[in-house]
Amino acid sequence: MDFTRKDFPEDFLFGTATSAYQIEGHSFGGAGSTHWDTFAATPGNVVRGENGDIACDHYHRYEEDLDLIAAAGFDCYRFSTSWARVLPEGRGTPNADGLDFYDRLTDAMLERGIKPCATLYHWELPSPLADLGGWTNPDIANWFADFTEVIMSRIGDRMYSVAPINEPWCVGWLSHFMGHHAPGLRNIRATARAMHHVLLAHGRAIETMRGLGMGNLGGVFNMEWATPADGSPEAQKAAALYDGYYNRFFLSGVFKKCYPDNVMEGFAPHMPKGWEDDFDTIAAPLDWCGVNYYTRKVIAPNTGPWPSLDEIEGPLPKTQTDWEIYPEGLYKFLVRTAQDYTGDLPLLVTENGLANNDVLTGGVVDDAARIAYINDHVAQVRRAMADGAPVKGYFLWSLLDNYEWSLGYEKRFGLVHMDFDTLARTPKASYHALQKSLT
Repeated sequence: MDFTRKDFPEDFLFGTATSAYQIEGHSFGGAGSTHWDTFAATPGNVVRGENGDIACDHYHRYEEDLDLIAAAGFDCYRFSTSWARVLPEGRGTPNADGLDFYDRLTDAMLERGIKPCATLYHWELPSPLADLGGWTNPDIANWFADFTEVIMSRIGDRMYSVAPINEPWCVGWLSHFMGHHAPGLRNIRATARAMHHVLLAHGRAIETMRGLGMGNLGGVFNMEWATPADGSPEAQKAAALYDGYYNRFFLSGVFKKCYPDNVMEGFAPHMPKGWEDDFDTIAAPLDWCGVNYYTRKVIAPNTGPWPSLDEIEGPLPKTQTDWEIYPEGLYKFLVRTAQDYTGDLPLLVTENGLANNDVLTGGVVDDAARIAYINDHVAQVRRAMADGAPVKGYFLWSLLDNYEWSLGYEKRFGLVHMDFDTLARTPKASYHALQKSLT
């Protein structure tokens, strides 16, 4: 790596991240059905119809995985809790095995000197709640607050930090407008409601955790830089709208108690009744803001229905997921987020990484592309800090190759190679390079 700890302030945190459904093995420990289980069971939704039943079997092998985190020299582990593992019906009686698992996981982190950084929800909604409309049902904000109270009453006293919901854009737009993630809808009314309700649920969870006496609470937002396809006013407008519903909608709701005008041009007829009255809850004060960043999109206008735009192929080098590699976008987001939304509030890069076609050969995985990607993005973090952005940490996605949602197990984001047949873990060259930089 081109950097070491000495290049950062003493309090700067390095971490790695995973999520529950992607690694735990959802068939273990009494977890309930989720809308991802049914989405994956529907032909055509997921590569090879793969699901999270076994995944990386982190449920049984978590100590081995935490040993890898500790040995790499990471300060923090950003993990998520599964709503359906804790509450198999989404509400009602908790699953004792699920609560016990997160209790053991938390203690095992602390025993290794790892700071537990929890995300309450990373996309696996309990099926009984999906049957009631899921994120389109306004009651979900209170259901989520109840889940928050159950899980954080058990482990909240030992959390270093907590964020309610990972990547609201994915929960709302990707899942309800584009149909690429569960529940697989393509419905603008459902999208408008889901995007609003996910922020309302975020706010209710923050209120609930404050009521439990918890601190160091934040929000995690995924961001994609929008580049106009050309210099025309039409392309500029299309890129601004993409930026509006991808990035600014969520930041504006949480930090400014409003939504962008260009987004509301499409959403206004479809919003839930009384949505304007929810901003005091949505904007519950936070202690930090997390930025998940991977790529940019090149945006061209079209003549179809709102939002009247297309994502088109760009000229930059691409990852295994065909995402352009655009490190400067991370710099731009860190600086813009501080200037336009968060001020002096600490910023964390809560996810950054790439999928690469990694091959295990003779016990070694040479993922030079990942090392270059990390170096280039960390350089942009340092640039943002030099220009005044209050960045306090950087988390790599992901610790392990894992279940990459609709892409199945094909795309490899891990610092550690997974053999999904034997479940053997093999640290890649990037893991060893980071280890040298961080220890």
